[in-house]
Formats: sequence, structure tokens, C-alpha cells
Amino acid sequence: MRCVYYVLSLVCFISLGHATTEPKLSSGSKQILVGEEAGVLRLDPRLDGIISRNAVVKKLVTGFVFAEGPVWDTQNQRLLFTDVRDNKIYEWKNDSLTLYLDPVFQGPMPPGMRNISANGLTFDSQQRLIVAEHGNRQVSRFDDAKTRIAIVTEYQGRRFNSPNDLIYDSQGNLYFTDPPYGLDGLDESTLKELNFNGVYRLDPAGNLDLLSSGQNRPNGLALSPDEDWLYVANSDAKKIWMAYQLSGSSVTSEKIFFDAGYIEAPGVPDGMKVDNAGNIFATGPGGVLVISAEGEHLGTISTGEITANVGWGGAVPGDRCGSKTLYMTASTSLYSIDVLTSGCSPGK
Repeated sequence: MRCVYYVLSLVCFISLGHATTEPKLSSGSKQILVGEEAGVLRLDPRLDGIISRNAVVKKLVTGFVFAEGPVWDTQNQRLLFTDVRDNKIYEWKNDSLTLYLDPVFQGPMPPGMRNISANGLTFDSQQRLIVAEHGNRQVSRFDDAKTRIAIVTEYQGRRFNSPNDLIYDSQGNLYFTDPPYGLDGLDESTLKELNFNGVYRLDPAGNLDLLSSGQNRPNGLALSPDEDWLYVANSDAKKIWMAYQLSGSSVTSEKIFFDAGYIEAPGVPDGMKVDNAGNIFATGPGGVLVISAEGEHLGTISTGEITANVGWGGAVPGDRCGSKTLYMTASTSLYSIDVLTSGCSPGK
């Protein structure tokens, strides 16, 4: 029998000054029920080397419709993130919130669409903002003047569904997912030109390869530190994360990396990040699951809301892999927690 224990870390609400009640947390060998309050659920002693027992989950700012896509801008020392249901990109810097881009999609909602905003964000090697766009059904680049340039719009002559999340490797290859969340009717949409929901790789020369068409709802993705494995969340009732072994522009093998079907809590597999030791911080049922490189669930960071994505932050110019703050976008709010491990922020 596996032994499970938990310690609830202190929660600090910055934007809201109300007191909190004790979370209702319970655990067992087959299921974990996470309550409505924030904290850290510890399932394995190894988590103590990743997140201090004194770690504080901080609620930084609230009032969004559905916050997503946090990305740290090392050069400008700020966090950018999207409100995927309000068609905006925000900037969080020096404990202050400002609008970065409003609106993301220009014009009214096109017929047949259900979501027109941006979702995932990253930076390329030149520190240009790269955006997965639902409304324009493309991956775009924005320069300092916020001019939009389409990077990739279609696969084999057919328009994408609605690109969702994205990440670069160290060689400049862009990986991204393309579920149908932007389309009214999803897979049954009359606008859907592809009969699958894909995971793609775009190389620096502009060559696009389909890595996988087997997931129902491919969503968040991350690379192992050695870039041999691509992790992709499947955001449906199966609650699984796939791992794809990479070789150039193709996949040589694939496996279910982690199955969260035993966790009874709100949320599905969504955005994720990997630390420099290979641990995965994956949003899913109950919050942010901390999963070892071997696929073992070490614990869960709970924000008290359905948590959609995470991003490393705090890195300074010249040390982009020294990020030791994990930002979390969770429905209406932005949260953070300082960790003992570190991760890489994108860009230069």
C-alpha cells in the first residue's frame, strides 16, 4: 500500500484581504479530493526538495474571465498573460497590472467561432512575442510595435482549427497544439477543415510536420530538459499526459506518461512547464500537479480555482534558466509560488 501524507502551506491573498478557512483536503491510494482553498498537497517527501514547506501561494490579482498563457519576458522583467475569453493580453510588472494588447482579435466575432482571443504565449530567440490565436486560427508574431505577422496558418492547404499552446526548443523549432476550442461546435464545426486535432513542429526554415493526430484534445505541452521527449496534455475526460520521443522532425515512440483518472477534482490536463531537473508542473484536476520525470505524482499546488496554465518567472537577462517563481493562471486570478527548483523562461 502506498502511504500518502499532506502538509498545507500558508496562503497569502494580496489582491483580496479576506480570511481563509481551512481547506478540505483528503487523500487515499485511489483518489485525491482537493477542496476550494489554496495550498500545497504533499504526496511524496521528494516534494520538500522542490517546494519548501514554508512556500506561500500568492494571489496577485483577480477579476479576469479566464486567465491563460503566462510567459515571462526576461528582457523587460514582466509577465504577459492572456484572458482567453475577454480577448486581451495583460502585463504584470512591479506588482502592477496594465493592458498590453486590447483587443487581440480585431473586429466582431466571425460566424462559426466561439472564441476569438489568444491563448498560449511564448518568445522566440529574438525576444519577439509568439501567440497561439483562436480567432485568426494561426500562430502569430508580434513586434515591439505590436504589429501582427502570421507565422503559420495551415497544414497541407487546410486551415488550422484554433492553435492553443506553443513552445520553442533550443534549435528554434516551434511545437504547438491545435484543438478545436475556438470553433463553434468543436469537432462538428462546419469551419473545421482538418479531420483531426494535431500536434505540430515548425522548423526555422518554415517546414511544418505533423507529430501526432491521435489525441482528442491536445493542449498544453512541454519539453524534457534534454529535449528528447515532448509532453502533451490531453484535455478531456481521459485526463492523460502523453510523452512523445523525438528524433528530428518525427516521433519514434509514444506512451502515456501520466494518467490522472484517479483524481476526483475540478480541472483537466492543460498547460505545463518542466523544471531543470525534469519535474513537470502540470495543470490538471485539483490544481498544478508536480510529477517526477519518472511519472510519479509528488504533490499538487492548489490555487482554489481551476488552474489552466503555468509559467516560469523571475529570470534576469543572461540567466533565463534561473527562474524560481512559478506563475499560475487560474480562471479569474493570477497566482505565484516561489520554489526551490528552477526552470527556463523562453527567449534570450
